[in-house]
Amino acid sequence: MPLDWSPFVDLARRHQRFLLTTHIRPDGDGLGSMLALADTLQNLGKQTRLTVASIIPPRYGFLDPTGRIERFHAPDEDHRQAEVVIVLDTGTWNQLGDFGAFLREFPGQKVVVDHHLTQDNLGALRLVDTSAEATGRLVFEAITALDRTPSPSAARALFVAIAMDTGWFRHSNTTPATFALAAKLVRHGANPTQLYEALFEQNTLARQRLTGLVLERLQVVERGRVAYTEIHRGDYEATGAVPQDSEDMINHTRSVIGVEVGLLFMEQPRGGVKVSFRSREPVDVAKIAERFGGGGHRLASGAVLQTSLEEARVRVLRAVADALNSPR
Repeated sequence: MPLDWSPFVDLARRHQRFLLTTHIRPDGDGLGSMLALADTLQNLGKQTRLTVASIIPPRYGFLDPTGRIERFHAPDEDHRQAEVVIVLDTGTWNQLGDFGAFLREFPGQKVVVDHHLTQDNLGALRLVDTSAEATGRLVFEAITALDRTPSPSAARALFVAIAMDTGWFRHSNTTPATFALAAKLVRHGANPTQLYEALFEQNTLARQRLTGLVLERLQVVERGRVAYTEIHRGDYEATGAVPQDSEDMINHTRSVIGVEVGLLFMEQPRGGVKVSFRSREPVDVAKIAERFGGGGHRLASGAVLQTSLEEARVRVLRAVADALNSPR
């Protein structure tokens, strides 16, 4: 059932100062959605501020050449002056990082625009459609509901959002409607060739070196049904990469023939281990990730375990094996 955008439209008309954010370790969908919605609100004469409690991955720098997206450390007076906070591409506390503490105390209106299955109660107007291939689609719907069309820069940002969350239109969440939306965004100014080159053909040497370590550590278990690899905390200093350079590296695990579940274990600079899950039908990795306080989509999820890499590996591999071997 289509979302009812009238509460959002009413809220956008009544308020003037908006603060937008997305999840930590932001991806193309989160960043593209945030930039496109901010652009539209600004064109409506609204004051917008963009912040993320995380470093922005270098590969997405071209989407924000003027540096509008700020790194959130602690709330300042401008944050407190906001009338509305809009959270894009997540609805869980653990994905908000340090911004979560500010959001808990924020007295104004809160909005969540998201397409993930796993949701916490953020005390917000919840505009969630799990059938959407990307939050970028929902932002396009919001822009349309505001009786606007995306500017060329917003169209580029939304194309990145849609393309990245569908694996450049190859994942199973890609539908005829996805291509129809992509065509609209091209008409509004998105250039797929330029965007693909910016995203996939401008890798730093540091990211390539990190990729080499990921491939070198690739292991296959459970009679070839599970593949996993690891990024160690010291790898970033050794290669010159940053944690955000690990985006997409999970795909190397699922690309191995016969693999049903792929896992990427990443030691976090501040402690703990982030685990990315990818699967093929009918394995629901969102349910596995939820066992560790995470979540996401059926075929793509994540979790953070506050433990050692060794313990995280044992616990997660056991949970995946249980899921694969249980009656379906």
